[in-house]
Amino acid sequence: MTNIIHIEQNSARSIWQNMTILRRKDVELITGLSRSSIYAGIQNGTFPAPIRLSVKSVGWVSNEIDAWIQQKMAQRT
Repeated sequence: MTNIIHIEQNSARSIWQNMTILRRKDVELITGLSRSSIYAGIQNGTFPAPIRLSVKSVGWVSNEIDAWIQQKMAQRT
């Protein structure tokens, strides 16, 4: 029983460590997209929307950006 709890705690820790918040400049660098392309993609539903961090700031969940990149890679011909 203790082993199961230990495994679940390690899994949760691993997921948390892989999930970080990226600011727009980081998203631009990682994806190669411009600011306007990012927001156009959000508008038409083809790019992950940011989360609100405060009244004047937003950030993107790194796992969602990673998934978007993986999707783009899978669409290659």
